[in-house]
Amino acid sequence: MKFYTESEIRGLLSRVRENEETARKFFEVEASVLSILDFEGFFHKLLSAIMNTFSVGYVWVTLVDTGRAIRIIKAHAASAIPENQLKIIDRHAFSLVVPECDRPVLGNTDLGRFAALVPEGLRKSFNSIAVVPISLDGETAGSLNFADISAERFSPDSDTSLLEQLGLVVSICLSNVAAHEEIKALAFQDPLTGLLNRRAMERALSREMGRARRYEGRLSVVFIDLDDFKKVNDTLGHDNGDELLTYAAAIMRRMVRQTDLVSRFAGDEFVIILPETSPQEAEHLIHRMQEY
Repeated sequence: MKFYTESEIRGLLSRVRENEETARKFFEVEASVLSILDFEGFFHKLLSAIMNTFSVGYVWVTLVDTGRAIRIIKAHAASAIPENQLKIIDRHAFSLVVPECDRPVLGNTDLGRFAALVPEGLRKSFNSIAVVPISLDGETAGSLNFADISAERFSPDSDTSLLEQLGLVVSICLSNVAAHEEIKALAFQDPLTGLLNRRAMERALSREMGRARRYEGRLSVVFIDLDDFKKVNDTLGHDNGDELLTYAAAIMRRMVRQTDLVSRFAGDEFVIILPETSPQEAEHLIHRMQEY
């Protein structure tokens, strides 16, 4: 039988209390995960919960530019993401910083090597960093990143088991959010052209009109229908008609700005919402499309 000294017993009790506190914090974060179903919540709620619960100076996500998550964000949630909480990076550049995609990378010297992972506004604001790989669909999607003003907080010899657990929690949350965002998008997307449908257009138009009134901004709306479309359907068949609609939608999407919204209103009718655009600029766009 082994006997423990009073000092050893105090140490054991201290570690037990630390483990209990860590378990409590994980429970708080995991509870947040269950309630998050969109990317806005992912960035605003989950990252804030991690930062506050574990008292970390900075928390953000880096995503590789070819992954499913970033495709969904660009298509449906780009405006909801704060610039200082997301960094998009080339997959090869990511692999140079994080060569082992299943293990966290910690550093408190030569922090310039992590620059590609860090949003512009956060650079030179910290003295140590932890990069924790996160996954989606069985492949590396990017990383959950922690940084602190303390150089000792994420020193390379620190234990990474806690960080790995957090990375797993965030990976699960990312998978849930991606699936929910894709399902939600189907309700607002025209299945043939991939454009916004009428329901989504009406919501977007109401939002942009409110914004234009509030900030005394400009807003133009273009209504387009395809000449003689019925003749195409009647003479060449509906498959060719569908192909024409898909082609026209692709052209419109290519010719507008990233901030503009293109929607299929009904049949061969389309609506383009042009924020901060004068009538003259809208007419110029119409002429370009007619000449294409």
